[in-house]
Amino acid sequence: MSEQPWTIERICETLGNPALAQRFLGQINRAPAHELLTVFARWERIAKDTLATARRGHEMAEAESRGEDPAADWNEATDRVLAEADRIRSRGAA
Repeated sequence: MSEQPWTIERICETLGNPALAQRFLGQINRAPAHELLTVFARWERIAKDTLATARRGHEMAEAESRGEDPAADWNEATDRVLAEADRIRSRGAA
């Protein structure tokens, strides 16, 4: 995907889950004017993270199809991932 500007439509498409997209739309539609940029920025970050995760998944699948171990160079990241998930949940994004 080329580097397109982030729009409400692009965020919805990138989220890839209709329920999550509806949650985003509900929040953006109910946000007071002074909070619109904050809400948009939060969901833009979530969409970017989703896109990066999907790309990494594709890279892993390609590596595996070549007979490589896609996780061979991973550092143990469980604690970091769990902390990030807690942070996101605390903000009401997932």
